[in-house]
Amino acid sequence: MSEIEKMNAGEEYFFLDEEIAKRKARAAKLCQEFNQISSENTEEQTKKIKEILGSSGNNVSFQTGFNCDYGKNIHVGEDFLSNYNLTILDIAPVTIGKNVMIGPNVDIYTVNHPIDKVGRRNYKAIALPVKIGDDVWIGGKTTILPGVTIGNNVIVAAGSVVTKNIEDNSIVAGVPAKIIKKLQ
Repeated sequence: MSEIEKMNAGEEYFFLDEEIAKRKARAAKLCQEFNQISSENTEEQTKKIKEILGSSGNNVSFQTGFNCDYGKNIHVGEDFLSNYNLTILDIAPVTIGKNVMIGPNVDIYTVNHPIDKVGRRNYKAIALPVKIGDDVWIGGKTTILPGVTIGNNVIVAAGSVVTKNIEDNSIVAGVPAKIIKKLQ
């Protein structure tokens, strides 16, 4: 099994693999190009972000300071808005629904490293997908960890660290994020 096949299967893989490194280099180049486009040139920004992403709906807006590991594993629904400095480590798929707003300085991670020091010394990693439902608002400086699913109609308060799945119709806050209120 190749390292990319292991990665795609959710198994531990060697993250310095040449093919994985090529993906990351391509994404870094495209993100750098996107981040250099003037905010006044929204048409060019949209064209570049669509080149980076795996798929996207209509009315998609990313602000500068966007970075990702691959890009093609990011799938964004209609009416999406991200503020400045969004980082998505999309080694595994990141699926984002419709009508989602993401505040500034948000990090979404699909990749993690072994607890075992030998695994870290051998440059191992494991990737788990992240899913974000429809009608979600993610506050600034939030971190979403690998394998998390965020339901529909969820608000994640600023500064939260989302370590576990969040059910529909919830407001969550804290480190780790916990439900503080249910929504209609």
